Amino acid sequence: MRPGRGLLAALYPFGAGATGVNLFFASLIGSWLGWPVLAPWQAALGGLVLGLPATYAFARHITALMEKAEGK
Repeated sequence: MRPGRGLLAALYPFGAGATGVNLFFASLIGSWLGWPVLAPWQAALGGLVLGLPATYAFARHITALMEKAEGK
């Protein structure tokens, strides 16, 4: 049930981008609590790092759905 490298490579740009945007907006919400706001480059770097496990989890979900559709 491990996703293939091709699926991971195809989904990673989207996972990294979504993670970076979410980190940036989470830091904006955290500013209401007095926490520092991340610079856009910091959020993008965090998205590149945290996007890999998020992409892997989503790719596993997609792989499970594909296996279910095939009746395995």
